[in-house]
Amino acid sequence: MDFSAFLQNQEIILLDGAIGTELDKRGLIGRASNNLDSPKVVLEIQREYARSGCHALTTNTLTMNRIFIETHNLGIDVREVNRAGVELARQAADSKQYLLGNISSTGQLLEPYGDYSESQFYDTFKEQVQILAEAGVDGFLAETVFDLREAVCAVRVCNDNFPLPVIASIAFATETKGGRTIMGNSAEDCAKSLTDAGADVIGANCGDLDPAQMAVVVAILKSATNKPILAQPNAGKPKLVEDKTIFEMAPSDFAAGIAECLNAGASIVGGCCGTTPEHIRAVAEMLDEK
Repeated sequence: MDFSAFLQNQEIILLDGAIGTELDKRGLIGRASNNLDSPKVVLEIQREYARSGCHALTTNTLTMNRIFIETHNLGIDVREVNRAGVELARQAADSKQYLLGNISSTGQLLEPYGDYSESQFYDTFKEQVQILAEAGVDGFLAETVFDLREAVCAVRVCNDNFPLPVIASIAFATETKGGRTIMGNSAEDCAKSLTDAGADVIGANCGDLDPAQMAVVVAILKSATNKPILAQPNAGKPKLVEDKTIFEMAPSDFAAGIAECLNAGASIVGGCCGTTPEHIRAVAEMLDEK
């Protein structure tokens, strides 16, 4: 079945975990040119996730949009890096696993806080998702977005141009005061606005929340929309140890936190920064036990 039907028929869906922090462990900082310069490493990580029990793999293309690439002087081709990301995920996935085209923030701010118009954001997202769609993804995952307006723009681009499901996930700075992004958007406003924009799934990932705190935000999102809810927390809160950022939450503790997110109303779960194939495998085993 296609991914849209899978979303409707599967009670709980498990996505994969972090790629960026796994690349960092291997001495490859960030997600810029790794698809092109170190494809074997990216493929190795994604194959480990494919064997962890997840239903879908995300492409290693998070911020590979033109605005981010050009403003960060990355010197890579938008089409080349995104197509490579899809191909690597395809090589890693088995015949039953879906591919989600991963998109995220431009790294810039919309007017009046920044220099970019919504039409400029729209055009840069359209270019990236068109490449991902043409390369054969089954759906889109717009995640780690800190500004609700930017997330709404990304969702509209997907819905306006491609008949594929889109998951929209916001990074929250706090679970208090109704759950807030760093831009001050509440979890309720995020859920309602993303529902109106046409997101098929609405959720939370990354940010400054551990899994238990994310469960609080999940409950708010669940109460504000009839859409399925995604939860992809980090492996606990990061710590700086000898100039390195580490995440110490054990796979078993992470799985327990995911269970809290499920109890709060999530039906699609996975991991963000600091999570590993072992963390996703622990969640898969927890789901099997349930």
